[in-house]
Amino acid sequence: MHLNLGSILRATALETPDAIALRAGDLAIPYRDLDRAARGVATRLRERGVCSGDKVALLVPNVPEFTIAYFGILYAGAAVVPINVLAAAPEVTYYLQDSEARMLIVHPLFEEVGRAGAAPLAATVILASNEVGEDTLGGFAAAEPIEAPCATSPQDTAVILYTSGTTGKPKGAELTHSNLFLNCTVVVPRLLPPTDGVHRALATLPLFHSFGQTVIQNGMIAQGGSLTLLPRFEPETAFALIERDRLSIFAGVPTMYFALLHHRGDRAYDVSSLRSCLTGGAPMPVEVLYAFEEKFNVEVLEGFGLSETSPVASFNVLSKPRKPGSIGYPVWGVEMCIVNDADQKLPDGEHGEICIRGHNVMKGYLNRPDANKEALRGGWFHSGDIGYRDGDGCYWIVDRKKDMILRGGFNVYPREVEEVLYQHEAVVEAAVIGIPNESHGEEVKAVVALKPDAKVTPEALQAFCKDRLAAYKYPRVIEIRDSLPKGSTGKILKRELREPTA
Repeated sequence: MHLNLGSILRATALETPDAIALRAGDLAIPYRDLDRAARGVATRLRERGVCSGDKVALLVPNVPEFTIAYFGILYAGAAVVPINVLAAAPEVTYYLQDSEARMLIVHPLFEEVGRAGAAPLAATVILASNEVGEDTLGGFAAAEPIEAPCATSPQDTAVILYTSGTTGKPKGAELTHSNLFLNCTVVVPRLLPPTDGVHRALATLPLFHSFGQTVIQNGMIAQGGSLTLLPRFEPETAFALIERDRLSIFAGVPTMYFALLHHRGDRAYDVSSLRSCLTGGAPMPVEVLYAFEEKFNVEVLEGFGLSETSPVASFNVLSKPRKPGSIGYPVWGVEMCIVNDADQKLPDGEHGEICIRGHNVMKGYLNRPDANKEALRGGWFHSGDIGYRDGDGCYWIVDRKKDMILRGGFNVYPREVEEVLYQHEAVVEAAVIGIPNESHGEEVKAVVALKPDAKVTPEALQAFCKDRLAAYKYPRVIEIRDSLPKGSTGKILKRELREPTA
């Protein structure tokens, strides 16, 4: 049996070739042209030695080049490795090395970081520009197109999403063609209201992230809908695009809803075309949800998922009672349960770890057999999130993975930041915690102790981290202490750092 995730674009292009697939600024790209460009990219990738099963990395924001390259890679039978555009050069090097990517396609805005990250590995770099050249995406897209996507099996890897763990380096979640195909063709349509026309969505969630990639990009393409691309979220621009393109779908993390709700623009925009608003990535404050709904007269549905689950695992849906503050119900074809520390299922109302199984669960972390054994034990994916199920079968999260910080919808794992701090010659101890922040949910704070006679300012430490970490990871608040609190075993007691000082 053959299945290629790229078939969602190919099928829509054959069915509605003149329909608009992507809008970016004043540019409107029909499905015919998007498919033609992607098939040209596939041809040139194959000519450059990319074979079925190879990996090609993308360092591209929400612009048409991302979607063209994404489907071109899939058409070639290769796997896509999306990289966060905020990544620093050492992080790019790690992702390329760990995934064994043969090529990096990088947008001109991030060319310097991309080339610096690829240099230690001598990886081929392709510039994601419209110019037609030997090493440009424009040149690739202009090549004679392949006739159809290369044959791949449902269990072949389509996309590798890197997700940080509570310990060690980020791990690559291998998502199969089947995982992603079912998530965008079956699950996503069930989350959206029925329509006689086509869905039109604002694509401002990063397409390198699983939420924006599956729910917005792939979900819309599979249904013949259109995407209006917004590379950098800004409330005024978002409102203007919703009005201009009569967008019907907005999906965002809670911080985006917060910004839209409290935006003070020169005029009120017409957003009456919105029919569905989706949120995930971080807990949505109930008061923000209700205020947004009242102001804009549209229902907001909250859900839950992870990179490892393609991502959608559960959602509040129109066909069941909505419960604000919850993560909703398991989506079609997916099971969830709550277990204790012995992996025994718990009855409704009791708190335990949320576990997931179904067509959406990754086939595993790339080259991480020990991590797979732990995360996929017993045939269930163990999320690390603590929650409970109520009597209606609705799930609620009450706690998160230990120590993880959710900043603006992005996961920040303290150990990764701490390891960078420990690289500084003046630092002897470091602990990173999350502190409440009105606009981002949580902010990254570092508490450090210095070596005897060492001197360094918080600003200098922040600059040190900024050069080595993605922009959303480096600590905005740094406190220097004589020493950090420790327990009897010498372990730093982060709970004491979180407690307010007198």
